[in-house]
Amino acid sequence: MSDRQAVSLRHIGFAAARRINCSLTAPLEKRVLTWMAHHAPAWLTSDQLTALGLAAQVGAGISYALARFDRRALLAVIIFIALNWLGDSLDGTLARVRGQERPRYGFYVDHVVDIFGSAALMLGLGCSGFLDWQIAMAMLIAFLLLSGESYLAAYTLSRFEMSQGLFGPTEIRLLLVAGNLALLRSPYSTLFGHRFLLFDVGGAIATAGMLAMVIAVAVRHTAQLYRQEPFK
Repeated sequence: MSDRQAVSLRHIGFAAARRINCSLTAPLEKRVLTWMAHHAPAWLTSDQLTALGLAAQVGAGISYALARFDRRALLAVIIFIALNWLGDSLDGTLARVRGQERPRYGFYVDHVVDIFGSAALMLGLGCSGFLDWQIAMAMLIAFLLLSGESYLAAYTLSRFEMSQGLFGPTEIRLLLVAGNLALLRSPYSTLFGHRFLLFDVGGAIATAGMLAMVIAVAVRHTAQLYRQEPFK
């Protein structure tokens, strides 16, 4: 961030949140993205990458819906997931490398795009026949709750946690890719002697995990803010 940007942000009372990513892939991912940003063509912009990330997530949702009729569409989902990673992960790095950061604009647009993209992805999964509609909506609600908490923490604590524990967006994408490859073989899984849709099992576990995370993090952040702002 330039000195002029920092002065401007202080003038309007905005503090850019510290980004925290402790996921498994974070160290390697950071090096790869920095290298890609330094070697990106001059015509490529952060806004174009953000648009690519959104278009790819919508494309993944559409491909999931089409997979209801032809399972080979799951291969297109994998391609779109890779493109989503490229657009969603490289846009901010490119801006930082080029000294073109717009903290308020970037934070707002990036996460609005995440909300719309996640809704499109869950809609596609719900139409795919590989995931029960109720579980798809439960996953979306849990994701939005977790996202909302992280946005509030970014404002009140000036820290934006991009991962929860060792899992971040890239790990979730890798799990989706692995799940798609498994679906190409069979959409079912046997658990305790009963047959379930593979993504129903995974979706139920993911929903429970996200709900547990948001409750734990909300309690921790509430306690932290309570200590920082005691009654006088």
